[in-house]
Amino acid sequence: MSAVSSPFPSTVVGGDIGSIIVGCKLQVLHGTPSEYRKAEVLSIRPTPVADDPNRHEYYVHYSDYNKRLDEWVTPERLNLLGEIEYPKSKKPKSALSGLEKESTGKASEPGTPGGASSRGTKNNRKSQLSKAATASKSGGDAGSPGPGTPGTPGANKRKASAMDENGDKVPSIQVNGNDEDDDDASSVANGDTPAGTGGNADENGVFSKEQEIEKLRTSGSMTQNPHEVARVKNLNLIQIGKHEVETWYFSPYPIEYAYLPILYICEFCLSYFPGVKQLGRHRVKCTLQHPPGNEIYRKDDISFFEIDGRKQKVYCRNLCLLSKLFLDHKTLYYDVDPFLFYVMTMRDEDGAHFIGYFSKEKESSEQYNVACILTMPQYQRMGFGRLLIAFSYELSKVEKRLGSPEKPLSDLGLLSYRAFWAETIVSLLVDQQKTGIELSIDDIANRTAFQPTDVLHTLQNLNALKYYHGQYVIVLSDTVIKNNERAMKKKKREVDPKALNWKPIHFTATQLRFL
Repeated sequence: MSAVSSPFPSTVVGGDIGSIIVGCKLQVLHGTPSEYRKAEVLSIRPTPVADDPNRHEYYVHYSDYNKRLDEWVTPERLNLLGEIEYPKSKKPKSALSGLEKESTGKASEPGTPGGASSRGTKNNRKSQLSKAATASKSGGDAGSPGPGTPGTPGANKRKASAMDENGDKVPSIQVNGNDEDDDDASSVANGDTPAGTGGNADENGVFSKEQEIEKLRTSGSMTQNPHEVARVKNLNLIQIGKHEVETWYFSPYPIEYAYLPILYICEFCLSYFPGVKQLGRHRVKCTLQHPPGNEIYRKDDISFFEIDGRKQKVYCRNLCLLSKLFLDHKTLYYDVDPFLFYVMTMRDEDGAHFIGYFSKEKESSEQYNVACILTMPQYQRMGFGRLLIAFSYELSKVEKRLGSPEKPLSDLGLLSYRAFWAETIVSLLVDQQKTGIELSIDDIANRTAFQPTDVLHTLQNLNALKYYHGQYVIVLSDTVIKNNERAMKKKKREVDPKALNWKPIHFTATQLRFL
């Protein structure tokens, strides 16, 4: 099952189930009502049955659809009579080809006819060669880069040998590091370590799946090898409280819990168990009825708890594992000491039930007031996401700081923030219009605790900035005002500043030392 080359033509019409390999693109039955959609096979696992001992299931990603819709499908859902596109074989480039062209002077260079080099180019090349020779003499082996060193032929390619569920090795998969998708790129932008930059590789640059998973659990980054591990979801269902929730993405739970049909999670301490009996025994001993932190807000049936990652490491780590199931871009750090977690719950006679949370750095150099934010899927589209965002800005107002969420935002997070920014800014401008007071972008930022860049981008999205008499003015269209009036008529949960009992925590240099 090679992901790089196949013995078949690049595209064929019709085939048998044995010809399907990792990297194939074909039509797969999906959705209700069912219809065929183009999908790429990302992984294959054996699922033998009595009638067919060679039966397999296929993990597919639907083209032009979000990764949360990736799933394992049975062979019956594959359209083997239609067009099947196989991965193209990639010929490795010779490491000496470029050097030979430069040394012979046959390679044409910009600005030189027929490949003739200028005197400056020759001098530059000689200086580079002398520097390389000096480095090789002084550094010994350091002068010869290894297979994973950036800028070498082996830097952009790495091999990953996968393990199936029975512990048997399957053929190695060669992955091109330049083909990572946008989600992986956003993970790197958020602080993730890109795959193949060192670590658990042998002399040939071979990564095993066991090493990769272990690296995910012991290091800070969540996406060490996105093609091999993070792109394949390892859990399908979790049960937390009274809800069974379908997961969206990969999360590095321990291997003995990873490939269960359903994972059972205690909704108060967020511990995880493989079966109902284990969860029942735990609930007899678990005395928690709310998150292990300080309750800083209570209004009606909603409460917020502040949890220090340094004091409650186990709970915060379990919270990060749970949130990674629903956040693809998240960088999960097992070192949760530098973060504060604010957990939103709904109270009833049984206790405080987990709804969502956001985390923030104890000391942010970029003035971020949110590092990660999540509303559980069973509580989405009920106004709780907006409440979380509003609460984060309420804390920024108490701190007398301007705040902004850490970038990049997930797709749902970006939509939620844009809607909240637009609604808040438009409401403020409409109220100020009645008093006749004009507001600048800085005035809006100071009153809402938004960063001026967020205010500016929101006004641009609303098409509210107009150039008039040599300066920009804020003008709201009738459509924007009508949409705001319609939105204000809906009943929404609001944060009551009077119900907030909280003072900003000032950490000393010793408390911010997490080594």
